[in-house]
Amino acid sequence: MRYTYQHPDLDAPALRAAPLTRFAPCPADGVAPGGYHATSIFPEYLHVEQGRWVLLERSRMDCVIRQNPDGTLEVVEFRRLKAGDLVALGRGEHAEEGILVHPAGFSASASDEKTGPDATPRAPTSPPCGRCGDASVPASAVPPGSPASTQEQPFAFRTGISRETSFSIDYDTLYEILRHDRENGFIVWVAGPAVVFDADARNAFASLVEQGLVHALLAGNALATHDMEGALYGTALGQGIYHKRQAPMGHYHHLDCINAVREAGGIAAAVRSGLIRDGVMHAVVKYGVPFVLAGSIRDDGPLPDVIPDVYDAQDAMRQLVSRATTVVALATQLHTIATGNMTPSYQVLEDGGVRPVHFFVVDMSEFAAGKLADRGSLSARAILTNVQDFVVNVTRALSPSKPLPRTQENACPKGAEPAK
Repeated sequence: MRYTYQHPDLDAPALRAAPLTRFAPCPADGVAPGGYHATSIFPEYLHVEQGRWVLLERSRMDCVIRQNPDGTLEVVEFRRLKAGDLVALGRGEHAEEGILVHPAGFSASASDEKTGPDATPRAPTSPPCGRCGDASVPASAVPPGSPASTQEQPFAFRTGISRETSFSIDYDTLYEILRHDRENGFIVWVAGPAVVFDADARNAFASLVEQGLVHALLAGNALATHDMEGALYGTALGQGIYHKRQAPMGHYHHLDCINAVREAGGIAAAVRSGLIRDGVMHAVVKYGVPFVLAGSIRDDGPLPDVIPDVYDAQDAMRQLVSRATTVVALATQLHTIATGNMTPSYQVLEDGGVRPVHFFVVDMSEFAAGKLADRGSLSARAILTNVQDFVVNVTRALSPSKPLPRTQENACPKGAEPAK
């Protein structure tokens, strides 16, 4: 099976006869008119002129559709609305009010691929980006739960996702997508501090950055702090990230790290000065990868690069997520849900093509994966495993000829004080 994006048949009699989308002005700043239409993760079309339907670009769920003075459509958060802004109306999703939600755009078509219990995804002969009409994605890459990915069966075992589920095809699909999107997409990683609590995982993620497989990083104060604590002391919260021994007065390490980075003038300055010589933050600064560190009421310090205002952080995250073609979220439930809420199931490309946005959530907890789906991210697919093992396995799979650096020697820098 291969999958291509198919627009709805806009010449169908029912759509040709559909009414035009209605718009009404906002009664006040931040207040949508009654009967507003809220967006979903799926492609949505608006009937703006007789016979002309417009597909929304850079969409996200739980927002409204604003018609700008030049007639363009923009998906915006409620807080961005101004009194008098024109907002689309209609709760119907089947064109009865001039709005069509199209969840089945990425449909299946037969091919000469091998099928059956021993079938594995093959490298695509055309880019796995689902451009309408010409390119395609592997069958395994279609979001779970979409009509094309399921076959109705009255009774079957193991229909849910758990730690006992086979994830081999998910890994292979992810490898295929990352290889493609390295040059043909925008890969956003959402990472919790567990990624840098282990020396091999920390080195592995830095290697992914070096290989061009990380185009943006979304995280919080903890990921950056403990990564740089690892660079200075070889610890995370005072415990050795390789040997797991507790360092004397190690509970000061993360605070000393924050203080040293603040004194240096920020993360980039700390890297340029030689204070931070390795790790994830060193890599993203060295290779110019944009990152957003969103603040939290739990934060120590925080680092000067952390964005303390939640809506400023949301805006900065959405700027990157709106470009995403693949999102990989690693062991950070709240950041994952926040990112999932900003991520549509599709991306409209500059040439007008439409491709899927792949969303992988990696966690040891079934609850974390289920919570994401409960919050509306229906296209996300879960890989339930230890996130540290996951990062190492992905790095080794994508760079089999390049072994990870030995960590016993470089995980435990000498000295207990930050270099000046």
